[in-house]
Amino acid sequence: MDEVYHSLKSDGFCCMTMAECEGTGRYSDREKEHISDKYPFAAAYRVIKLEILVANEHVKKVISIIRKSGRTGYKGDGMIIISPVDEVYKVRTDEKGILAV
Repeated sequence: MDEVYHSLKSDGFCCMTMAECEGTGRYSDREKEHISDKYPFAAAYRVIKLEILVANEHVKKVISIIRKSGRTGYKGDGMIIISPVDEVYKVRTDEKGILAV
């Protein structure tokens, strides 16, 4: 995550949200698996979730940066999910659309 963060930042993508999470999936490493305190019914993995909002013209660049700087070659490198955003409003200033980003 450190390299992904610094690579995005050095390319001008300064604003993102990172959260420590727990996840399950096809990734399998018994040494990194733990029983979740919050969800004791699941054997989970600790993961970092990155959310970044960019204009359409920057999506391919951000994908390229994340793929290049985030790839270790091992299972668990993560996924990139692209979702459309219909509206954006900045609460403090009432700006909307691209001005709010």
